[in-house]
Amino acid sequence: MRNPLSGIRGKIIALFFLSMVLSMFTVVVLYVFALFTVDRYIQPFRSILLLLDSGVGAPVVFALTAIVFFVIYVVLLSRGTVKYLVEITRGVKQLSHGNFDLQIPVKSNDELGDLAENINRMSRQLQSSIAEERLAVQAKNELITNVSHDLRTPLTSMIGYLRLIEDDRYKDEVELRYYVNIAYEKTRRLYRMVEDLFEYTRVSYGQVRLELSPINLVELLGQLAAEYSLQLRDSQMEIQLAFCEDKVIITADGDKLMRVFENLIANAIKYGREGKKVEIAVSRDDNMVVIDVVNYGSPIPEAELPYLFERFYRVEKSRSAETGGTGLGLAIAKSMIELHQGSIAVSSSAAKTVFQVKLPVKLAQVP
Repeated sequence: MRNPLSGIRGKIIALFFLSMVLSMFTVVVLYVFALFTVDRYIQPFRSILLLLDSGVGAPVVFALTAIVFFVIYVVLLSRGTVKYLVEITRGVKQLSHGNFDLQIPVKSNDELGDLAENINRMSRQLQSSIAEERLAVQAKNELITNVSHDLRTPLTSMIGYLRLIEDDRYKDEVELRYYVNIAYEKTRRLYRMVEDLFEYTRVSYGQVRLELSPINLVELLGQLAAEYSLQLRDSQMEIQLAFCEDKVIITADGDKLMRVFENLIANAIKYGREGKKVEIAVSRDDNMVVIDVVNYGSPIPEAELPYLFERFYRVEKSRSAETGGTGLGLAIAKSMIELHQGSIAVSSSAAKTVFQVKLPVKLAQVP
């Protein structure tokens, strides 16, 4: 805490005291000069001094002189502070006109210096807020554009095939069922896209709350592996589980983690068919649990890795319109893991692709 006599208050007290001392010293000097002038009959100063003495009296003259010089010294000594205050005022005015690049120099270690620093900090914060707002608007526009594009593609196909059916433009019942099946699959894809978009919006705006309870990761991942057994068999793949312990208990939201690992396993099956297997390994690292989901398919280009968890991002070379999703799955997974105070990362090489999830055994606080 600043000393009450330090800073601008101390400077004001010192300024008035110094001005008073200097004015008194000046009066003494003038008094000596007046005596010298009168004794030596120096004109015209002697006549003026005698006139003033006879008119208003010497004490009044010296008092008025002291006041005048006191004011002069106050003005002179406070000139730098007043100039700095004017500079700060101009800076605030420019800031009010939107010039957020302006930085007021901090010239003193007092309240005026603190004021300048606070104004600079406010300017930087406003500049940062405006930049974030612009990014938010840009992100919203990109979201609308991407959603419109992604929803339009299956809708166009659905309308096309349903129009064929409506116009009876099919040869027989087999072709009719073929058209209906395609429209059905497009409808399912559209439904998944809408669900992903809804989930991502809820996560992005903080509308998701964790329902925490003790979760056995070994049991959860084993259950997921069993659920994907049919899909693995159809893809001529197998899943291998490697757990450090029979039970790995963490505090988490089981439904949210199920969604995350469903996405990772589904992607591993979809893009790792060439490797013929998916591996899931669980290990411990101090107070964290590490889950690796590994596939041995085509590697993800290194340039694509930093953007993989961004919304609507797709590695187009490995995702076609038929196999690709909304581009929201990994973004949702990342948000879910971060809600659990964990992290998710990806690495890929010619040998394998690894999605690594780290989760705390127990959350530091409930989100």
